[in-house]
This record gives sequence, structure tokens and C-alpha cells, in this order.
Amino acid sequence: MRAFTLSLLLCATLAPLAARAPEKAVLKTGPFDPARDSFKDLDLAKAEARKTGRRIILDVGGNWCPWCHLLHGFWEAQKDVKELRDKNFVFVLVNYSKEAKNEAFLAQFPKVPAYPHLFVLDADGKVLHSQDTGVFEEGKGYSREKVTAFLKAWKP
Repeated sequence: MRAFTLSLLLCATLAPLAARAPEKAVLKTGPFDPARDSFKDLDLAKAEARKTGRRIILDVGGNWCPWCHLLHGFWEAQKDVKELRDKNFVFVLVNYSKEAKNEAFLAQFPKVPAYPHLFVLDADGKVLHSQDTGVFEEGKGYSREKVTAFLKAWKP
């Protein structure tokens, strides 16, 4: 009886993972680049933010992260939300992966509890807000209304 119960428990636990296996197979490449220099990227973002009167959003994640891919896809699919973002923020992707954990770079920011994670910075690089993107989730994606409200709340 125990073996049967354990078998049912394993099936119930692994079934959702098996259902998502094809999704993971597609997620081999993505927007995050382990070879990028995050310090240099932030310096360039600060110069651009100062010049244009915008703030900075750091998007910390990796190509291994399904929700990171969903967020990237959200930006691409929601053109007007992306326009709102780009009008008010310099957007910087910060890779976190086994190839490049960016530990020295990320040490200057609050601890990242989950991925993707967003930091809102002023034009000088000072952290204004640390944002868990889990609160934006809706179903198997992100809520247009919640992301828009976040962007409007933190725009300059």
C-alpha cells in the first residue's frame, strides 16, 4: 500500500513538470547574456538616464528561468506597456546563471528572493524600489494592469 501511495504522490508531483517539459525545451536561448559586463551596462544606463531624465529598471534573471522568458515575451507582446517602460526608464537586463552569477555586481543591491526580479534606480544608480515580479503574475503570464500600475508608480 505504501508503494502505491508513494507512486501516486510522485505522479501527482511530477505530472505538472512533465506537462511543462516542452516549454523548457524551447527555453534554451534568451535575452540574458552571461558575457555582458553588468557594471559597464549600469554605467551606460546611468549616463543615458541622466541625459534623458529617466530612471533605470534592472531586470535580474536568466535564460534558465521560465518566468524570465514570460516577462520578456510580455514586453514584446504588450507594445504600449513596453513604450511606457522605455519612455520613463532605461531598461537593463542583468544575467544571473551558473555561467555568470554576477555576485559582485548584485552585492550592491538588496537580496534577490526570486527571479525575475526588478530594481528601480534613480539616474545615479540609487535603489528606489526592489520589486518581486510574482505579484504581477496572472495565470500563466503577467497582468497588463499590474505591470502598468508598477511602471506608472515608479516613473520619474
